[in-house]
Amino acid sequence: METSFSPIGIIHSPFHDLAGMPIQPSSEASAPGTIELQPEYSPGLKDLEGFSHIILIYHLHQSHRKDLSVVPFLDSEPRGVFATRAPNRPNSIGLSVVKLIRVEKNIRHVENLDILDGTPLLDIKPYIPEFDSPQKYRLGWLEKVRTRVRTTRSDERFQK
Repeated sequence: METSFSPIGIIHSPFHDLAGMPIQPSSEASAPGTIELQPEYSPGLKDLEGFSHIILIYHLHQSHRKDLSVVPFLDSEPRGVFATRAPNRPNSIGLSVVKLIRVEKNIRHVENLDILDGTPLLDIKPYIPEFDSPQKYRLGWLEKVRTRVRTTRSDERFQK
């Protein structure tokens, strides 16, 4: 079964190189940027400005490997890719929750980007705490390193 997606827009950020980027939107290194939708998708933005945060789903266009075992940024032990947020995955799909700042026609100004400049945007969804933030959860192997998420930056480990 073959599946394909067409980008609905492009993500603009100050990050032009994978090395040194933040590893998650909650990082101290995350930055403001813009989401530029193709004009034909602008009607789908109606009512989005009422939400403080949005979920961006995008194509990790610089990820070229499909690893099932990875050494994630916050660890030195190999982990199964589905237990990580590593970019080298069977399907190069990324997800980030960002703060929506303001709206200008088909442009959305956001904060907390952890995304490479020029990344193709596949979808936008509103962040809804009652849907997206469970009251009880477990963090698996990340429990021991969760305090490092805000200060850890990307390196070359997931590049070609």
